[in-house]
Amino acid sequence: MEQFRNKGDKATRTGFGEGVVDIGELNPNVVVLGADITASVGLDGFKRRFPERFFSFGIAEQNITAVAAGLALAGKLPVFSSYGVFAALRAADQLRISICYNNVKVIIGGAHAGISVGPDGATHQALEDIAYLRALPNMTLISPCDANQARAATIAAMQQVNGPVYIRFGREPVPNFTDEDQKLVVGKGQVLMNGDDVAIVATGHEVWESIEAAHILAGQGVNAMVVNIHTIKPLDIPLLVDIAHHTGFVVTVEEHQVNGGLGGAVAEVLGKYCPTPMEIVGMPDCFGESGTPAELLQKYGLNSQSIARKVLETLSRNKKGIL
Repeated sequence: MEQFRNKGDKATRTGFGEGVVDIGELNPNVVVLGADITASVGLDGFKRRFPERFFSFGIAEQNITAVAAGLALAGKLPVFSSYGVFAALRAADQLRISICYNNVKVIIGGAHAGISVGPDGATHQALEDIAYLRALPNMTLISPCDANQARAATIAAMQQVNGPVYIRFGREPVPNFTDEDQKLVVGKGQVLMNGDDVAIVATGHEVWESIEAAHILAGQGVNAMVVNIHTIKPLDIPLLVDIAHHTGFVVTVEEHQVNGGLGGAVAEVLGKYCPTPMEIVGMPDCFGESGTPAELLQKYGLNSQSIARKVLETLSRNKKGIL
């Protein structure tokens, strides 16, 4: 069984911030727009390195979004970030009309995604952003699994995508296990662990939890494949069809509502190309609450033990012909 080593916990927001500095070095047209939470979303490094290319707008996500569109039309490459609930949902109209309708190249950081934000509670836990953003024409949606991949995703967004990109990431330090010098390919998923009995298809922080779940399942005699879908839009359709054919059973895992997220996107693909029994693991159509990340992941069934238990339950139902 494949083994992954945690190189040390590191927040994905930190990786995003490092990537923004990288693209600032590569492209003099990169400008960053701040929303009074610069350090919280990882952009303080860019502000220190390129103060002449950093502009503060205060807490005004709708305004920042519209200004970013204008800067893009004027030849700049704007980057802005706020908490995902605000970057995606408070500025929903401006994202749709100013950015996506014009198909301008803007990199948007959706910070503090999922319930692992913890004590900030329901108002700051982005659990519906994927559902909205993947419905927007021209939008690319990336959800990296660790800090190294968040950095690589930011560079890839500049180099590989010609329209708007939303990069979704969290606040808390999480295991940093992917290669530091990786080259992320937008739209291409990654098989991290091979298996024949079930494919666990995960995104974001839940990829590590799914790897841990696969090790638990191995002790129960279940050989689980683990797939990292870092790009939720566009999806890697050939890979999803291939793993569905290979395992015959798919479980998706995400820190997002079960409605409209990665699970829904995968179901749309498999329903069209390869009808396959599947289970969607995510927030069960409810808001989150305050608590430590570990407490919340356990309560809502998103830690490794809960994922393994859900896989075993659904495999059992499938064998009985009631799935």
